[in-house]
Amino acid sequence: MNAIVPYVQMFQAGLAPEGRPVGVFLLLGPTGTGKTRTVEALAEVLHGNCKSMVKIDCGEFQMEHEVAKLIGAPPGYLGHRETHPLLTQTKLNAATSEDSNLSIVLFDEIEKAAPSMTRLLLGVLDKATLRLGDNTTVNFERSLIFLTSNLGAREMARELVPDFGFEAVAAKGAPGKQARKLEKVSMAAVRRKFAPEFINRIDSIVTYQPLDQSSLERILDQHIDDFQSHISNRLGPRSFHVEVPMESRKFLLERGTSIAYGARELKRTIHKNLIQPIAAMVADGKIDPGSRVQASCKGGNSLEIIVRDTRLRPVPRDC
Repeated sequence: MNAIVPYVQMFQAGLAPEGRPVGVFLLLGPTGTGKTRTVEALAEVLHGNCKSMVKIDCGEFQMEHEVAKLIGAPPGYLGHRETHPLLTQTKLNAATSEDSNLSIVLFDEIEKAAPSMTRLLLGVLDKATLRLGDNTTVNFERSLIFLTSNLGAREMARELVPDFGFEAVAAKGAPGKQARKLEKVSMAAVRRKFAPEFINRIDSIVTYQPLDQSSLERILDQHIDDFQSHISNRLGPRSFHVEVPMESRKFLLERGTSIAYGARELKRTIHKNLIQPIAAMVADGKIDPGSRVQASCKGGNSLEIIVRDTRLRPVPRDC
């Protein structure tokens, strides 16, 4: 956020440079550390909706010929009229809001795209223009462009959890030194993958660090709050209140956290041990409206869903 916010402020002040995007960011780091979530959170702050952005999943463009789907086939080529480009000025403008006319463009997992994708992006990152197959142009001067990548993730994993030797003993010490090592590993992987002219067009390269215990605890709290809000919004008068005591939260954290998978493993653990059992009880009619449903830790091996109170009462919306 310290790297991104100044570019947003420059745009809001009317001092963003002309003839290029407002900002170009490459977000690196291990999987599950929040790279894509950062962009979604920015879209939510600027436009009120985390989906208010243009997202390109680069895994869909691993073959050279598939990159043509971004700009459409030019005149004289097969499929000129049938192929609609994915990046158009209309879609870019639709990713804005009344609060902000700054659009956000995300190229997710850029390392998976064919080399022609990065060559195509050279003009976008430098001159803020993209020429489509029908000879029209797309202007990116009012856009923040984000590229996410897992480059160097395996090397980072070896730095975080060494297999043997002195590093295996000292792996948990000196977080500042560890952060510098991860940045060095990620930048080495970026230089091996991308050409210098592509790297030079990026304004800021941010390497995400593994999530610490306090961050994972806050993420768990947020997931539980989101689940309660989802229950209230979807079930309405049939909703109920979910209670997850501290022991149960510790169980979820112990089962759902690791350096290798970050917060994604925690999300899967919550789904398996909390959301799915409660959903099954709702489907079977075992939870009455207004009930207090408690996820109790059973012997430290599993969670037991217990309906503590079946009396009808209003459900707090902000819990």
